[in-house]
Amino acid sequence: MKVNIYYGGRGVLDDPTLYVLNKMEEVLKELRVSVERINIVEHKNEITTLPQTLKDADGIILGTTVEWLGIGGYMQQFLDACWLYADKEKIKTTYMQPIVMSTTYGEREGELTLANAWEILGGLPCAGLSGYVEDLVNFEMNEEYNLIIEKKAENLYRTISQKLKSLPSSNQAVKQNVLRTTQMLLTPQESEQLSKYVSDDSYVKKQKEDIEELASMFKDMLGKKDSDAEELYIDDLKKVFQPEMDFSARYLFMIDGIKKPLFIGVKREKLDIHYGQEEDIDVLARATMNIMQNIISGQMTFQRAFMMGQMTAKGNFKTLKMLDNLFPFSE
Repeated sequence: MKVNIYYGGRGVLDDPTLYVLNKMEEVLKELRVSVERINIVEHKNEITTLPQTLKDADGIILGTTVEWLGIGGYMQQFLDACWLYADKEKIKTTYMQPIVMSTTYGEREGELTLANAWEILGGLPCAGLSGYVEDLVNFEMNEEYNLIIEKKAENLYRTISQKLKSLPSSNQAVKQNVLRTTQMLLTPQESEQLSKYVSDDSYVKKQKEDIEELASMFKDMLGKKDSDAEELYIDDLKKVFQPEMDFSARYLFMIDGIKKPLFIGVKREKLDIHYGQEEDIDVLARATMNIMQNIISGQMTFQRAFMMGQMTAKGNFKTLKMLDNLFPFSE
């Protein structure tokens, strides 16, 4: 049997949680349990990789100290890392005992927070231990307190070895039916690799530099793209133009992805096509670049795009229908 102890305090000498954890570690080792202590503060730059240490543990102890409010930042970061990167199938079979000591108010709330967090992660919580310590020396010298700590360690050993079950919890029901936090669907191996990348400062710094370089490159490309976009579709429309005698109309196309609107002016056999804002428009249409490309390539007509809702338009419907006569792209 192996038990991992995760300590989330600051590591100060008069931390009562350290005394409790040391006492429990002694008892577990007497019961021939393999114990590994992990002080989260010593791994603060690689907390995202710590969930991988859960792999070979039958049970864990989460110990922290309430110094002013809540379970503290290191323990919270560790639980966040478990939510993002831990193997959830492994957590389902892992028992957890919360140990929260306080030098102020809030030890019971802290114990409840750890128990709730582990249940939401899908794990198996055990009966925990919490207490308020005003004077550490008096606390250590109290034999009744020491006996309580020893009994808690024995209970953890008994729970793990006998694989004791507990009644269903509403936390699991809430997670399954209400909680809808988006998570990346990764394999345990992918989660482990991702956690290593996140904890690697040099890797993260390199990624930021790459993103800045790409952003600069795309800005340059965007400026070039805007000028190139002002030539799109003009030659294609001119090539297939079929004038209609005694017909005149002014069309304006708002094309998503292109800043300036496309103006098509028809006056008998004369055709004026350019990008820019115009007034006195007969038909105002909106379409995507993909729909426009489908029309140009003959896979779609203006009227069909409008009827299927892939293109919206305001103005005279008969004038809109004339677009397919003026620009008969073959299907």
